[in-house]
Amino acid sequence: MREIITAVFLGVGTLAMLLAGLGMVRLPDLFLRLQATAKAATVGVGGLLCAAAVDMGSLSVVTHVMLTVLFLFAITPVATLLIARAAFHIGVPLWEKTRENDLAEKYSSKPPHSRAGPLLDGK
Repeated sequence: MREIITAVFLGVGTLAMLLAGLGMVRLPDLFLRLQATAKAATVGVGGLLCAAAVDMGSLSVVTHVMLTVLFLFAITPVATLLIARAAFHIGVPLWEKTRENDLAEKYSSKPPHSRAGPLLDGK
């Protein structure tokens, strides 16, 4: 039974990492790619760590995995939000089909001018 649960956690973690990798390749701008990597860091790594905890089964490993997953779930969304706000402030352009820009409404009425380099512009 332990092997089946471990395999399920490994499958979930691997699938989340795979989908995040595809998102990094397919999504058009930095902000959408950040969303994909945040999912990979939380669900993917969490699934892989839970698989390790179930497979090893000792209280010490389970405690370390639970604290690590809790830390990931607390820190990753905050870090992603801070990176996205920093990118917005330096002028990384949004995808042309983006319909809502909540940060522009909050910080200024005009869109930011682009100071981002060609790597972040996607050109």
